[in-house]
Amino acid sequence: MFTVTVEAGFCALHRLRLADGAWEPGHGHDWHVRATFSRPGLDDRGMVVDFHDVQQRLREIVGALHHGNLNEHHAFAELSPTAEVVARFVYEQLRAAGLECVRRVEVTEAPGCVAGYEPPAEA
Repeated sequence: MFTVTVEAGFCALHRLRLADGAWEPGHGHDWHVRATFSRPGLDDRGMVVDFHDVQQRLREIVGALHHGNLNEHHAFAELSPTAEVVARFVYEQLRAAGLECVRRVEVTEAPGCVAGYEPPAEA
């Protein structure tokens, strides 16, 4: 299996629902996103994907979140915007952009705190 990983970052606020149902105070992070693409073989150019193309698309996706409040973003309206939820959102946006070979998205919310999303293995 061949893989390519690209990275991008954004700054945004969020607040999460606590175990008791209350909301924690709003706070910001410098989020870091890694998207990994994979294929069993290479295309006719010898690539999994073009680094430039997928990095540009990832930057567009996270750019829409940059300097925002994730709790106010339509994608997270009914959700607590955890790093896990943000990872799934980015993954789904990459798939919607036609990048079907995206396999995993990881989001670092704070140093040493990484959450990831990858779809369940097909049966």
